[in-house]
Amino acid sequence: MADNEPVNDLALLLTPEGRALLEEVRDTDPAQELAVATRLRREHPAELVSAALGQARLRQRAVVKFGAEDAERMFFTPNGVEQSTRASVAAYRARRFAELGVTSVADLCCGIGGDAIALARAGIRVLAVDRDPLTAAAARANAEALGLAGLIEVREADVTEVDTAGYDAVFADPARRGGRGRIFDPEAYSPPLSWAVSAARRAPRAAALKIAPGVPHEAVPEDAEAEWISDGGDVKEAVLWFGTEPGAVRATLLPGPRTLLARGLPDPDVRPPGRYLYEPDGAVIRAHLVAEAAEELDGGLLDATIAYVTSDALRPTPYATAYEITDHLPFNVKKLKALLRERGVGNLTVKKRGSAVEPEELRKKVKPQGPHAATVFLTRVAGAPAMLIGHRCE
Repeated sequence: MADNEPVNDLALLLTPEGRALLEEVRDTDPAQELAVATRLRREHPAELVSAALGQARLRQRAVVKFGAEDAERMFFTPNGVEQSTRASVAAYRARRFAELGVTSVADLCCGIGGDAIALARAGIRVLAVDRDPLTAAAARANAEALGLAGLIEVREADVTEVDTAGYDAVFADPARRGGRGRIFDPEAYSPPLSWAVSAARRAPRAAALKIAPGVPHEAVPEDAEAEWISDGGDVKEAVLWFGTEPGAVRATLLPGPRTLLARGLPDPDVRPPGRYLYEPDGAVIRAHLVAEAAEELDGGLLDATIAYVTSDALRPTPYATAYEITDHLPFNVKKLKALLRERGVGNLTVKKRGSAVEPEELRKKVKPQGPHAATVFLTRVAGAPAMLIGHRCE
């Protein structure tokens, strides 16, 4: 069974025989899958064996998003594993809903139920809706598997035809992938963002719309709060909130949460490289809050168009990673190679922003060797191509 083949036999896995087989194949090594399948097909129907092994593989992939305890009990589709919200992000959003006094949510485009699970665990009653039969079946099975069926009603339906009037809030996660991959036009989402915004505005208490983190700021409605969320330094999503603070912009970093709010600051001044370089978290950059982060660091920009902050002071901040800079050179591969050889640098991390040079291409040219580690930033300083070498501050 291929990774991208739909798990069409979910009903088989919910039978006593299916559940027992799932337990038997739970820790199957992918390298041993063919031998295991051959052996099991002597005792079980071939379609059940294929479904169980495929589901076991999906559960293994889902651990990174849901944790082992939940992933080993849940049911997944290939798209569900790929597109579902990370559990830590879903839990954070559920807490925000609870803090707003929300007691019931219509979860539209619920997928396999990741957000519905987090909402239910926050004590919120959920109507989870998805039009795909297999996806809705997985969401229903997950609610039951995690003991949350009493709080989660799963409905197979077109979300545009669902009456949400009986719920405090709406959460919508429109599909942002099509037959050709990612969809960047919000009006090409399924359903379109304009429809989701209309549904959000009708919610009695609050609403949240999950959108791509690359959404243009000009596409954010004036009556919405925009929040960019990262988890462990990786930007995961943007969310439009309704019923909170219209026009507010925030970057939220998990774990934590740590939240940086927009204060309408002007762009930081450009200044020469100081002793430290700060790389803002991706959510801070996406939210256009580099100025707010730089103010906390008493820092400026290396270049007016690049989100690297420089300062002579080392200050603790959750919103950026600090590096101590030892060398600042105009871009020159030969000089970099000589410097790295002199310093005995074999473990080289290459970061770039504002440079056309690819990290792997640079590594091949400088051929780092030695016991020491360093980071090189390929960027611009006041418009000129430059290299800054240093190490991360622990």
